[in-house]
Amino acid sequence: MRGAATTTGAASAAAVLLVALASCGGSSGPAAAPGGSKDPGNWPSDDGSLCERFVHWKSSAELEASTTAGPGSFRPNIRRVFKTVGDRDNRHSVLLCREIDTNLDGLKDVVRTFNEKGEPLHEEADRNYDGKIDVWLNFADGRIQEEDVDTTYSNGRPNVWKFYLDGQLSRVRRSTHCPSGAPDTWEIYYKDRLERVGSDSTCDGHVDRWDRDAQLLAAEEAAQEKAAAAANAKAPPNAANDAANGSAAGTAPVTVGPSGEMGDAGAPSPPKPKKKKRPGS
Repeated sequence: MRGAATTTGAASAAAVLLVALASCGGSSGPAAAPGGSKDPGNWPSDDGSLCERFVHWKSSAELEASTTAGPGSFRPNIRRVFKTVGDRDNRHSVLLCREIDTNLDGLKDVVRTFNEKGEPLHEEADRNYDGKIDVWLNFADGRIQEEDVDTTYSNGRPNVWKFYLDGQLSRVRRSTHCPSGAPDTWEIYYKDRLERVGSDSTCDGHVDRWDRDAQLLAAEEAAQEKAAAAANAKAPPNAANDAANGSAAGTAPVTVGPSGEMGDAGAPSPPKPKKKKRPGS
């Protein structure tokens, strides 16, 4: 069945937000991009296809494109590019690319590519409709893996890099003051909560200082102490004594007797009696 693949992952909200804005429609929506028009009757003949950069659907006989009109649009503003795969009874169409004109100015501003299993691979978006991409998303196994953002809307390259693990935000790199555009701030997250921040004040690529969330650190320490107390409460009565003696619970310590003999029952073995020498021997 043809259609847009379901969005997976925590933060591929860029395109979702843009599509929601498009549902408003009409002149009350975002401004038109350079070359575009808020009047559907004046839309440019070339809609600036973003899919063409990835799958070259215009020149490939193997690919088929279809267009539809989304919410609030009087003309088609969504294009999907399909490829037929398989042979004989197993032939079917798979979605390779989808692009959307979300502010209804006649120019595409969001594109997403897919693999032949229908899983998203990559997405790009122009959030401020200036004709330049400022958001890049990468997916792995259908889940968001990385989100790069140009918050300046001018460089044409990202200055914030967000990384995800199992769909949750794991770490962030930011370029805030270094002339080279290299990262100078690092954020580490645990369960979607900021745990610590590292900063590079000299722009040499190394963290000069780490600042931690004191409340989160205290909560982690309290949880560890609680877990340790619970483990001790469940331990056998002699476990504490065994631990104090440097042995595992239920295992007798190894001792050394006065003659160097080893004992394995908690006490040294008695020394063997010395044999008396016979006269003349």
